[in-house]
Formats: sequence, structure tokens, C-alpha cells
Amino acid sequence: MTRAFDIVGFDLDGTLLDTSASLTRAVNFALAQAGRPPLHIDEVRPMIGGGAKRMLEKGLEASGGYDPAEMKQLYPQLLEFYGENISEGSVPFPGLLDTLDRLASQGVRLAVVTNKFERFAVKLLGELGLIGRFGTVIGGDTMGKGNAKPSAVPIREMIARCGGGSAVFLGDSIYDTLAAKNAGIPSIAVSFGFLLGPVEELAANAVIDHYDQLLPTLEQLVSTVG
Repeated sequence: MTRAFDIVGFDLDGTLLDTSASLTRAVNFALAQAGRPPLHIDEVRPMIGGGAKRMLEKGLEASGGYDPAEMKQLYPQLLEFYGENISEGSVPFPGLLDTLDRLASQGVRLAVVTNKFERFAVKLLGELGLIGRFGTVIGGDTMGKGNAKPSAVPIREMIARCGGGSAVFLGDSIYDTLAAKNAGIPSIAVSFGFLLGPVEELAANAVIDHYDQLLPTLEQLVSTVG
């Protein structure tokens, strides 16, 4: 069976998985330690994508104001709580598992590139029984400081670890589409992710509204960028 691309890479939070419930719990746990009011899940979703530290910074700003001293105290508490409860409430987006099966049957190499710490990404995927589907998992800290998305470095490393070839990257944020662009590969935005605004603002090469659309979109995309 022919394949449109040799490698398909995925962002994690808001792309592969709906992790908004578990991340909201973690943010609210940290805020509670400072006597802050909890945030609603709809408030937290747009804060996701830039890593846990950025998410907590935004959470503090939204709940009474950012304080560097509180940030220093709360950040490790958030990480500890999240690590202990990482998969609770996190679920694959509809249609994902069948789509991954179909890609694998075509011999497509699958990968994850996230701004989440690598250890958390591996643990989350492992607890959900998904880790074996991916040839590599690259976190926001894997390639060293300053080399998380939107840097091209983790995308290029993904391609190298997967043995080279044509690649495309899926995501739900500007970090994802810029990282793909910086690495010279096309991107696909998922409209069901944790968007900050209209999905068109991400300037991806294509958009999908459901994972059932991914394979035909890959076929269409390769004909326009190939």
C-alpha cells in the first residue's frame, strides 16, 4: 500500500490527546496552594502548548496576577502533582486510534514532538497504552534549552530518528506550524485542538476537523507540496 509521507509527526496536547482535564487539575492544584481561585477548563485550554511553566505563568496572570516568588514555589508543586496524576482524564481524540492503525499499515513511521517534558510525554503515552505506536518521542527539553518548538531542531531530530524521508507535522498551535515551517516541511492544523483563535491564523498547509479526514488530507497535501 502506498503512502503519501514517510513520516507523520504529531504534537501531543490538543493534537493526539485531549489532556485539558488533567492539566486543568494540575493548574488548579498549584493555584490552590497560593490561595488562588480555580480556573475553568475553558480558561486553561488556551494556556496549553508552550510547556508547563508557561501554562502556570498564564494561570497566575488569570487568577490575580503573576508573582515571580509564587511562581518559583508553585512550579515544582505543579510538576509533582501532574506527574502523579498525568493520565487521569486524558483521552485520545475521536478517530485517532483507527487512523494510527491505518498509517502503520501503510508503513508510515509515527513520531511525537511536544513541548511537554519528555519524561511526562513518555509516561502519559505509556499509561494510555500508546507509546509503542511511535518510533520516537521528543519533548521540550530533549534537545536542550532553547530548542523546543517553534524551533526547527526537534522536527529535524524527529526526521533523523525516523530514518529520513518525506515528513509532515500535525499540531494545534502556532508553535507547531512554525516549527514545521522552520524545518521546511508541511503542517496540518487540527481544528479540534486548544486553539487561541481561528484555526486559519495558524497558517498551516491544511486543516482537519476530525481524524477521519487525515489520510485523504495527506494524499491531497503531497500532491500540492510534492
